[in-house]
Amino acid sequence: MRAIQLTAPGTLEQVDVPTPTPGPGEVLLAMGAVGACHSDLHILDAPAGVFPTPMTLGHEIAGTVAEVGPGVTGWAPGDQAAVYGIIGCGRCRACLRGLENQCRTTPVGGIGLSRDGGLAEYVAVPASRLLPIGTLELVQAAPLTDAGLTPYHAIELSRPALRLGTHCVVIGIGGLGHMAVQILVATTAVHVIAVDTSPEALALAARLGAHHVVQAGPDAVEQIRTILGPPPDGADVVLDCVGADATLTTARSVVATGGHLRLVGLAGGTLPIRPTAEDIPPVPFEADTRMPFWGTRAELQEVIALAQAGVLRADVQTFPLEQAPEAYAKLRRGEIHGRAVIVP
Repeated sequence: MRAIQLTAPGTLEQVDVPTPTPGPGEVLLAMGAVGACHSDLHILDAPAGVFPTPMTLGHEIAGTVAEVGPGVTGWAPGDQAAVYGIIGCGRCRACLRGLENQCRTTPVGGIGLSRDGGLAEYVAVPASRLLPIGTLELVQAAPLTDAGLTPYHAIELSRPALRLGTHCVVIGIGGLGHMAVQILVATTAVHVIAVDTSPEALALAARLGAHHVVQAGPDAVEQIRTILGPPPDGADVVLDCVGADATLTTARSVVATGGHLRLVGLAGGTLPIRPTAEDIPPVPFEADTRMPFWGTRAELQEVIALAQAGVLRADVQTFPLEQAPEAYAKLRRGEIHGRAVIVP
């Protein structure tokens, strides 16, 4: 079968590999759609030894069951499913509570991270990672597993602060951010302020229900403050779906005293936390600052339910499997709107 593999640090190639055979407790999925995530760029850029090579990339997966391995029940050929990509140890305190995204034994790992992922014609995954998607289109189901789940989890962490009449600033209306806007609109009554450098992204945010849109740049904080008022008031929740130095500066400049700041994106920025600072705006007193990671299986089930209800839909650009390297190149250059999805 064809697969897109990391064959060496920084090298992504289409190769021919044997079709996997599902082992005990596993299911063989015929791939339907695989989202291209910024996390994959970090895998590509990592030094030798951090991730196994060769390895098939792709952790944002939806497909059709082709074969079930020994001991698998509840799944049959023809069933369609989304894949929860994290594989925790299953034994630590966090995993036993269903918080596999907080596993305390296994380093960050899972499908497309520490074992072969979905950028292939078939992938073998533990049956425990599958969630049914009903009649959802596979190209819509795949982005739910990360682009939908990650902001949903961040929003869940801030749910007590997202009350009637409050404000949430979403920075970066890309793969994660455009899903965050929809989740906020569908599950809260907050006022959503969308921030991005791209006029097209801001237009998308407005169509999805954002109450205000702000062009990122030197005047962004002032524009946001015009809506929120001066410190110590501000945004009750800020979701930074980029995570660069510039966006984190905006985030800490507009979050309220006692507000919630969620560092969702992984663009490599830093967030100094000091009571006072002369050169940068300090993170306000009592601000709850967290760096969410992905989400739980239970939360993914809820994200799928939102999509099935018709209130969450990914804005996608599709690519055939052989163009996966091109999709990642476009993602790196900032040329993808919404989510890039590879359709094997």
